[in-house]
Amino acid sequence: MDKIIVKGGHALKGTIPISGAKNATLPALAATLLTGERIHLSNIPHLKDVTTMLELLGQHGSAITVDERLGVEIDNSGVNNFRAPYDLVRTMRASILVMGPLVARHGMAEISLPGGCAIGSRPVNLHIDGLRAMGAEITLDEGYIRARADRLHGAHIILNPVTVTGTENLLMAATLAKGRTILENAAREPEVTDLAIFLNKMGARIQGLGSSILVIDGVDELHGTEHRIIPDRIETATFMVAAAVTGGDILLTDTDPEALETPIQIMREAGMAVELPEPGRIRVHVPDALRPVDLETCPYPGFPTDLQAQMLVLNSLARGTSRITETVFENRFMHVSELQRLGADIRVHGNIAEVHGVDHLLGAPVMATDLRASASLVLAGLAARGATTISRVYHIDRGYERIEEKLQALGADIQRTTS
Repeated sequence: MDKIIVKGGHALKGTIPISGAKNATLPALAATLLTGERIHLSNIPHLKDVTTMLELLGQHGSAITVDERLGVEIDNSGVNNFRAPYDLVRTMRASILVMGPLVARHGMAEISLPGGCAIGSRPVNLHIDGLRAMGAEITLDEGYIRARADRLHGAHIILNPVTVTGTENLLMAATLAKGRTILENAAREPEVTDLAIFLNKMGARIQGLGSSILVIDGVDELHGTEHRIIPDRIETATFMVAAAVTGGDILLTDTDPEALETPIQIMREAGMAVELPEPGRIRVHVPDALRPVDLETCPYPGFPTDLQAQMLVLNSLARGTSRITETVFENRFMHVSELQRLGADIRVHGNIAEVHGVDHLLGAPVMATDLRASASLVLAGLAARGATTISRVYHIDRGYERIEEKLQALGADIQRTTS
């Protein structure tokens, strides 16, 4: 099993390009199932989750060509299998995103109940209830969701609570439904907006992009197109924190500062100098000591839950006490015990982590519990004195492209080993 060994104490300096967003790539790949014409997607990150989604499309009957421009061409004219098996779905929750497109275009889908990171309950009932409201007959049997519909019809659906994958699944399904669908309390994340832009390029009729109310007028068919995936805002922010906790100076390219308005505000409050020298670029350095900052995770445009673990590391090295409140997932502080092994002074009270800053962290063996937790342990290792060995790093390969190589390019002493 692979491990990552980090020897801390090196200030990260240099320029690093940001990859395409995993959380925009996965729904876009699923959306290609809505047409039998060719689709070309570019700026695709090389990640385990992306590979899994491509394998899932392949077993549905998609013809996939990967090119040298970080892109894929997909031809779904030969799709003839509508089952998403447990062996693929169990590793990645986003696999459920094929359900809406399959039912909308082919009238049937059989999807294993999904897996993914063990960060709390993420029920799929909103996906099911929404498709039922659109006329699908759905049963749950032997761990599979079985859905059928001659043709979906429009419906007024209120999503409570707000759900990113639920919004995306129903948005895709609605593009081929008969009549108008209104999704109220829809997720506003940039990845959802990117999906809607892509669908409109395919001939969908979606209004309200970027808002909490999406209006979709169904069409008879969608067509092929080209689309470039947006930059990964979570990878961007993770490298920003890396610069802060190591006392470095990093220029991030090929990114989108507008998608990070709230995190940038919080990071500036924490003492980070965040400069926007030109479009698509962010420079980060820390002129003075880090300051503790309170924050609460919430859906976009609030502070993302996917950056909570990284900010725990930053606050652990700040001078003073801070509180981080997790409101999205009820079990997303599993990384705290591992950070404590490195010397972090964090105390969890329900959904609140109280952080008391320490002078330094000390390297130690730790274990990743989920995708973003693994990133936080790498950050902590970069800032710690001595060596930190991180096991179960397959988590990090699900969401960060070539993270060791990118950090090495910035001067980090980091390597992957196989034991």
